[in-house]
Amino acid sequence: MDALLNDIATVVGQGNVLTGADVVTRRVDWLSGEPCRAGAIVRPADTDELASVMRLCHAARQPVVAHGGLTGLVHGATTAPHELAISLERLSAIEALDPIGGTLTVQAGVPLQRVQEAAEAEGLQFPLDLGARGSCTIGGNIATNAGGVRVIRYGMMRQQVLGLEAVLADGTVVSSLNRMLKNNAGYDLKQLFIGSEGTLGIVTRAVLKLQPRLPSEQTALVACPDFEALTALLRHLGHRLGGALGTFEVMWDNHYRLLTEESGRHAPPLALGAPFYVLVESLGLDPERNAVQFTEALEAALADRLISDAVVAQSATQRDALWAIREDIEGLLQTLAPLFTFDISLPIAEMATYVAELESALARDWPEGRLVVFGHLGDGNLHVSVSVGSAEREVRCAVEHLVYAPLTPLGGSVSAEHGIGLEKRDYLSLSRSPEEIALMRTLKRALDPHHLLNPHKVLPPAPEDTP
Repeated sequence: MDALLNDIATVVGQGNVLTGADVVTRRVDWLSGEPCRAGAIVRPADTDELASVMRLCHAARQPVVAHGGLTGLVHGATTAPHELAISLERLSAIEALDPIGGTLTVQAGVPLQRVQEAAEAEGLQFPLDLGARGSCTIGGNIATNAGGVRVIRYGMMRQQVLGLEAVLADGTVVSSLNRMLKNNAGYDLKQLFIGSEGTLGIVTRAVLKLQPRLPSEQTALVACPDFEALTALLRHLGHRLGGALGTFEVMWDNHYRLLTEESGRHAPPLALGAPFYVLVESLGLDPERNAVQFTEALEAALADRLISDAVVAQSATQRDALWAIREDIEGLLQTLAPLFTFDISLPIAEMATYVAELESALARDWPEGRLVVFGHLGDGNLHVSVSVGSAEREVRCAVEHLVYAPLTPLGGSVSAEHGIGLEKRDYLSLSRSPEEIALMRTLKRALDPHHLLNPHKVLPPAPEDTP
């Protein structure tokens, strides 16, 4: 590897090949906090430098793992000592903004929050939003097909990308920086890389689709008396608010109670005791009209007993306080450690039964265990946190079985928005058919025959995949 690193240093500069203490002082991800164990971290400045690095690695059969903001939760950026980490931190330029076409061209290392701010400065918005906005990068958002809190209105990251540029395992640059909404000239190649977690190519640049900025934002926290009322509320708000409904985030009572009364981390804005609490947001162009429409929709829901209580944010400070309860993942980790976290999707109608049966199974096997549930219910995504007092591997496997096994007959997925990485690789077959996995392997062999890009991630190992 030393000879290879010397060659790479001639491309990116000696100061951009990090080794030794400069590697281990970096964390490999946000959740575990474990140190990076890569043989070295390489920091190319642009697509051409990365292409040259990959040509050298391809010739040497050197495996690499792309690193973005490292906010992932499935060990998708874990790097072994015999592997190189390719950090895209220097590819951080916002290259062009087209206010007429509504597009923004950026490099992959730009943090999501900077993209949001650049759009807002031109009276536009980039609608993808998630709690890690200040750290996660656009390249990582693309590689994992990030979701977030506004999927119900704008869709996943996949819907926000018009074009992209990626470097393949052999150093080939595939530049498809399309800026048009309509382009049916052959295969839509960008879709190969969106959600592939760096296993088919490394994204370096992207053309993002922007939306009109909506100056009116109405936010409320409401309590629902039962799951039937909860789902009826979703339908009700969809009809009453139409396209203005931007967020429908649900906290089970176990999440709300833990982060307010039990931990004392947040003052409860609504009384405890309801089984469900929902963060609802309406987005619009006319603040006065939007506020009236929002209030009337909530009043009608209250009259129909779809909600039992509600509080409407009257300022940005109050809105942030409501969201803080929903987004306090650090509070969950500190209060329930050791903690197993899961990101699943399933039909909305099946959620209440699924959670109740999971809670019963956990109580049977671990009477002192805790279950905490919240999620993007409007788009079928739940975040499930389980604490049973141990993080041993055999315990983790047993808990994973309880969480994942019921999803297959329901047509659910073991990953709604976080990806597969290493953590869920062995459970991929619960959500994908043998034919689908076979096709994934075919794509991997075609684009990366020597398995150099993020090896061992996403796809379970197969004998024929051995380099």
